[in-house]
Amino acid sequence: MEKRYMERLVGKYCKIVTKEPGEERANVVTGILEDVDYKDGFILVDSSQGLGCLRIDTIVAIKPGKKHRPEKKSRKKDDEAVVGIGTLIVFIAMVLVAAVAASVIMQTAESLQQRAYSVGKMTIRDVSSGIRIIGVTGYTDAAKTRIEYLAIAVTPRAGSYDIDLNKTLLYLQFDNFTILSLNRDVMAESVAEGGVFSTFDPTTLGLLNATNYGVIAIHDADKSITNSNGLSTSDQCMLIVNLTAALSTDHGLKPGEVLEGKLVPEVGASGIFVVNAPNAFKYRVVEV
Repeated sequence: MEKRYMERLVGKYCKIVTKEPGEERANVVTGILEDVDYKDGFILVDSSQGLGCLRIDTIVAIKPGKKHRPEKKSRKKDDEAVVGIGTLIVFIAMVLVAAVAASVIMQTAESLQQRAYSVGKMTIRDVSSGIRIIGVTGYTDAAKTRIEYLAIAVTPRAGSYDIDLNKTLLYLQFDNFTILSLNRDVMAESVAEGGVFSTFDPTTLGLLNATNYGVIAIHDADKSITNSNGLSTSDQCMLIVNLTAALSTDHGLKPGEVLEGKLVPEVGASGIFVVNAPNAFKYRVVEV
């Protein structure tokens, strides 16, 4: 092995067979030949066990070869099936999560849409509906010292929904705060020949107290006022109020006194009025 040929193998992967003196069996070392030192008689080999030296005089044979690569671990068909099932489970889980999320979003959107439609409809009804005060007329006692009854002419606002008089409240503010509702027993289909305040007889007027008011239909072509107490778009009526019972003083409304009132329907805008009694009553029927 004294011939200088091993330098040709420097940097190559080699299979080196060595045999120490006195040994019967040879040893095989594989690795990359890094350097050859003929002067000192050693070679430098980078093997799987690390960087080491071999004596040249122990080398029996040296042969270049390809670096050994570990075989790839074979994958069984069962392993591939397990991986496929796992991927399928993850995919199905993602689809289910997406489906649940989409369902929640759709239900929420549908609920919001229905709520918005309902709120919009109610808003339109409240804005477009309402009751309008046409005028307020008072009726004094025989001595013309106080106003005993009020006749409040009302009609629905333009474009308004029908007004339910059963659910329409009359608020009066004087020395006290009074709330009146409809008395169905004090209702007339039309005005009598003697006038508004002669429509009801004294017995019927006696039914009016501090908690209710009566109704006289002025224009009721479809009979909605008398049949169902409903005020249609083109209807008009008079609300009759007994002030001697409704006000805290038992004397009605005296000259110069002011009475504030508000007619509040179930839906829509309220009708507001202010009654300012004149300083002197020339006639029993007084425009206030």
